[in-house]
Amino acid sequence: MSGTPMSREGQARLKQTLEELEAKGPRLREAIRHAREQGDLSENAAYHAAREELAKLEAKIAQIQGQLAGAEIIDEKKIAAASGRVVFGSSVKVTDLDSGREDTYHLVGPGEVDVLENRILTTSPIGQALIARAVGEEIEVQVPRGKLHLRIEEIG
Repeated sequence: MSGTPMSREGQARLKQTLEELEAKGPRLREAIRHAREQGDLSENAAYHAAREELAKLEAKIAQIQGQLAGAEIIDEKKIAAASGRVVFGSSVKVTDLDSGREDTYHLVGPGEVDVLENRILTTSPIGQALIARAVGEEIEVQVPRGKLHLRIEEIG
């Protein structure tokens, strides 16, 4: 695998975000042009604010373009079904051995993270601890709030 793993869904989300950001550019460029016409740029707050916002926008666009360029699109369902182990794209049901609580984590790539839906990066502490594990394995994960003791119940 040469690039950063990404699902088709994640690629589509990033492309949509990129289009939305690129659509903001003309408005900001127009605001800068209008502010220039107002005269002295050294004391023109609107000009400086628009330039700063445009620079941030362009940096975010470049970041997303880099993510898309470096992405390797993975059919995660085929990989997960064939391996029997946790891989990129897996949904992993775990039990917290301390509390008895069950959670399902979805291991995703950049642009797909949604903490509220337990969509976590494979490079996150929990993601790293789960990768290549099998059903029944118990793992210990150091997270900001302490250690988690998890048992893998299902891989999908």
